[in-house]
Amino acid sequence: MGTLTGKRIAILATDGVEEVELTEPRRAVEAAGATADLVSLSATEIQSMTSDITPSATYPVDRVVADVDPAEYDALILPGGTVNADRLRMDADARSLVTAVLTAGKPVGVICHGPWTLVEADLVKGRTLTSFPSLRTDIRNAGGTVVDEEVVVDDNLVSSRNPDDLPAFCKAVVDTFAG
Repeated sequence: MGTLTGKRIAILATDGVEEVELTEPRRAVEAAGATADLVSLSATEIQSMTSDITPSATYPVDRVVADVDPAEYDALILPGGTVNADRLRMDADARSLVTAVLTAGKPVGVICHGPWTLVEADLVKGRTLTSFPSLRTDIRNAGGTVVDEEVVVDDNLVSSRNPDDLPAFCKAVVDTFAG
């Protein structure tokens, strides 16, 4: 794995985030030396879920997305969770952050339902990625190419399908974020 010392990573999530898709990538980038901020829609702590339906732990929010300058971050992680992804894709500030980071050429890691925000922000056209199966039609309709692989790296975009892919996803995120 590469080194991320001195890098600052935004993890964009809200209530309904799939817990392991929040905690495992965060652990991986922090272990590689990065500082990771949990960025959310409001300053309250967020409720994570297990398997999309069982409430698990809550996590304190470091930054509110409306107050974030994308230039402060070197990379972005979008965890999944159906409710999390649906709420983020409907938020203009969340879409704006994702658009600014990805179009600036900074790396983005996205897993499971996370690509919904990319679709809503019109960022998948011409890109190859993977996701949870229920999003694949949305990605194709938005002009993206979907493949069913454990991890896909398309330039600065790293994507995976579900929590089972986390080991490969975390390695690819660290390696891609390290440049």
